[in-house]
Amino acid sequence: MIIVTGAAGFIGSVLAAELNKAGYENLILVDRLRDGHKWKNLRGVVFSEYIHADDLFEPGVIEDLSEVEAIFHMGACSSTTETNVDYLMSNNVEFSKALFQWATQAKVPFIYASSAATYGEGELGYDDDHSKINQLRPMNAYGWSKQVFDQWALKQTETPPRWFGLKFFNVFGPNESHKGDMRSLVNKAYEQINSKGSVKLFKSHKEGFAHGEQLRDFVYVVDVVRAMLSMWKLESVNSSNNGIYNMGTGQERSFKDLVEASFKALNKPSSIEFIDMPEAIRGQYQYFTKAKMNKFYELIPSFKFMTLEDAVSDYICKYLHKNSKGYAD
Repeated sequence: MIIVTGAAGFIGSVLAAELNKAGYENLILVDRLRDGHKWKNLRGVVFSEYIHADDLFEPGVIEDLSEVEAIFHMGACSSTTETNVDYLMSNNVEFSKALFQWATQAKVPFIYASSAATYGEGELGYDDDHSKINQLRPMNAYGWSKQVFDQWALKQTETPPRWFGLKFFNVFGPNESHKGDMRSLVNKAYEQINSKGSVKLFKSHKEGFAHGEQLRDFVYVVDVVRAMLSMWKLESVNSSNNGIYNMGTGQERSFKDLVEASFKALNKPSSIEFIDMPEAIRGQYQYFTKAKMNKFYELIPSFKFMTLEDAVSDYICKYLHKNSKGYAD
């Protein structure tokens, strides 16, 4: 049995599908489907049981952990604009603590979603060295909730035999359409190119950055899931390898690069319109992110991430062209 939380979400649903491909069908999927479109991400997934996240720790739901082989905790409120901090503490921190303790009790690997939002403005860089984590100052409540759990996990003396908290950078790929405005620029660009023939990008409001040259560490969800499964299956890991890891590519690329790769994948000429960034987000807008990946490569030296151009082409040609919503099934 493998437990996957956030299973109908973006990364969780792609992970569940890849677990199926690897031969795992006894999956316990945990999420809150509500009345949106997330359920469509699970149409091609084979699983044993679906459990509403609010019911997971109720008596009699899962009492026997002896058959659990791993817990992948991808579930969270990931909205960077969420202002109900009590909700974030309950959903992102306390829920995660309970799962960590389950994995400790069952003595099984625990892999969970942290976030690059913990790095704040990046004034201290993007280094996943544990000695620097307490110095980080997230810019929003979501990032702070992830930081709080990271700090709690690192202080535990009793832990799962193998555990990794992954600081996801700018992830894009199939099964993200339900995220609305929070979906990636590739997804939005595909829609804009097909409907208008051009793509809108924010102007730069910071000296030293030209319009469209704001930089991010973009990483393809297919690579992210491959990395998680590789970390889970490592045989030579010991307790000293446990902890927080960046999950990016280690390469910074511009939004303009991302859009031009989208036009190229569609075999259409590039056309970009630069628009003013809303005043409301200018104060917390990041102009540069780049994951330091040394620690990850020490763990898995042979791992290769796709180039930005190849990843964008794969997403558009294999998923978005297949259907406009880009589902992985």
